Amino acid sequence: MTFTAIDHTYMQRALALAKRGLYTTAPNPRVGCVLVANGEVVGEGFHVKAGEPHAERNALLAAGDNARGATCYVTLEPCSHTGRTGPCADALIDAGVHRVIAAMEDPHSKVAGQGFAKLRAAGIQVDVGLLESEARALNSGFIRRMETGRPYVRIKLAMSLDGRTAMASGESKWITGDAAREDVQHWRACSSAIISGIGTVLADDPSLTVRPQSWRALTYPDVAVRQPVRVILDRSLKIPMTAKLLGEAGQTLLVSGQDDSGTAAEHAGALTQKGGELIYLPSSGSGIDLAALLDELGRRECNDVLVEAGPTLAAAFVREGLFDELLIYMAPTLLGSSARALLAMPELEKMSEQIKLTLFDCVQIGDDLRLRYQPVRC
Repeated sequence: MTFTAIDHTYMQRALALAKRGLYTTAPNPRVGCVLVANGEVVGEGFHVKAGEPHAERNALLAAGDNARGATCYVTLEPCSHTGRTGPCADALIDAGVHRVIAAMEDPHSKVAGQGFAKLRAAGIQVDVGLLESEARALNSGFIRRMETGRPYVRIKLAMSLDGRTAMASGESKWITGDAAREDVQHWRACSSAIISGIGTVLADDPSLTVRPQSWRALTYPDVAVRQPVRVILDRSLKIPMTAKLLGEAGQTLLVSGQDDSGTAAEHAGALTQKGGELIYLPSSGSGIDLAALLDELGRRECNDVLVEAGPTLAAAFVREGLFDELLIYMAPTLLGSSARALLAMPELEKMSEQIKLTLFDCVQIGDDLRLRYQPVRC
């Protein structure tokens, strides 16, 4: 199918609308919709939050009777099943839409082409694939979970120009500047969960939250802050109940590898009182089985997870091939050879063992560079 320049313009508008739900739609995908009749936009909308109307229904509501005979530009296949809302494919049919142009097919097993089939059966022209790569990038976490049962894993790292993350003493505040640290709030707000290790908790006592002032700058002032689940890997249950993150809004999930002591029961009770939860997963080598962890987070409908951890845990995700993106902030400073390395990777003896990456985004944030890499999967 050949799409026109006008088609591209309206789909770009639909994608821009979808981005307005970037921080609020999980576990649902981010979707935007534009209705056009006689060369004019007659209605538009986006999905705001799970349980609320989908993008197509919001656009139809705005268009009213003007939707009849219109072309619908939508970033994801209209749903064909009844969940918390009715099927959008049916709503488009009932409204008398003439044509649907969609960026991509919905990978959800309850849709997966069935929405398109229903529209075509009703005599509506359906064309698919306009700006698909942009639509997939917008919902990389949702797509990853639908296709594999696991979330999209993004590992956040901050380093000096010579690849160091902290001084030999552990001092690391601050390598990057204020702008880069504020940018991290965007990635936290995009995430369903933040994964860290007990070492980071004991060393830094972090909050691992989206700051309310940052949330309001990212989204609408009247939208309640949605805190990602804080996932702490603590195989031996060393976390103190005074840890700052246990007192923060939102849920804390403490992941242990044992269930054979009174300490476990004590932690479970204390966590429950603080709104947290203690779960047990198999151990693998010297730590929690990370594949099992991602399976569990997938079952909990986590689309995107952000790993904010020390060099050992971050390296474990890399070493086991359990990551989809490295998000690296590089500061224009040198820390010297005695400072701590970016990742605690094992020594590699052959070039064939190297882990190859592809740079797909590079922007300057304040004085720092933000680099985004994806692994090269053979």
